Amino acid sequence: MPDGARSLAVFIDFENLALGFPGRRDRFDITRVLERMVEKGKIVVKKAYADWNRFVDYTKSLHEAAIELIEIPRRAQTGKNSADIRLCVDAMDLAYSKEHIDTFAIVSGDSDFSPLVSKLKELGKHVIGLGMQDSTSDLLRDNCDEFIYYEDLGQKQTLAPALPATFPEAKRKLYALLLDSLLALRRENKEVLWSSMVKDTMKRKKPSFNETYYGYKTFSELLEDAQREGLVELDTDKRSRTYVVTRFGDEMKGEPAKAAAAKDAKGRRRRRSSGRRRTADGNGAGRSASDTADTTDSHSPRGERSEEGE
Repeated sequence: MPDGARSLAVFIDFENLALGFPGRRDRFDITRVLERMVEKGKIVVKKAYADWNRFVDYTKSLHEAAIELIEIPRRAQTGKNSADIRLCVDAMDLAYSKEHIDTFAIVSGDSDFSPLVSKLKELGKHVIGLGMQDSTSDLLRDNCDEFIYYEDLGQKQTLAPALPATFPEAKRKLYALLLDSLLALRRENKEVLWSSMVKDTMKRKKPSFNETYYGYKTFSELLEDAQREGLVELDTDKRSRTYVVTRFGDEMKGEPAKAAAAKDAKGRRRRRSSGRRRTADGNGAGRSASDTADTTDSHSPRGERSEEGE
């Protein structure tokens, strides 16, 4: 696994999510949730809990997303919320038995999961919450390491440029995936966008991605082509000699990164040089005054002794 990549377990309290959708025109879209989660790292566990007889219309899309559906008896039969209990048991079991899973995503807005979040954090796990704005408890939201509102998913990002209509359809999809992956890394506060990091993110978003399918021998050739199209700006790392994406999308409208860095370095050298000159001038003046004082002091006693001798 790439250095710094997370290993995720996603737990979905589907009955809680369903409470936020009555009266809404849109339906719950699991792909929007998973697309954001793969930006965090590699998803290794996906489970959803509900009485699926009540949500038959959603089971097809969940099965297509390879999510394990956990059947929960109706509350009227058990007298308690079995979905919450089962989800907590499964999450704690994974936390103790699977050390490689370092991130847990709880898709729910129920405050009852707040103790689970606290326990997972106590075990050194990173906890991500995701829920509806109108049905999410403040207690759960504030207890997570980070929280994402479902309504914020899938919104158009301002950094992504509009791709020219003259591009072939295959190339438009390829560049859209590239730019979307770069945006995902920016959302995760990645400052240095290594080419390997970009490719790994593209493969998590689209596991079937392979640059050779689009006529490129290497991923570096793909990045070079994107740079010629004005979509990204590249630099070469001095140590590894691999590409680093310095700018992309709307960031390209400003001054080139290399020129800005060169100007900043030139300004620093000029300031250091000016500082050294001022220091040298000051030291010279100090030495002149000191030398004069030393000369006066050294001659005065001899002059006084000469007068006394006379």
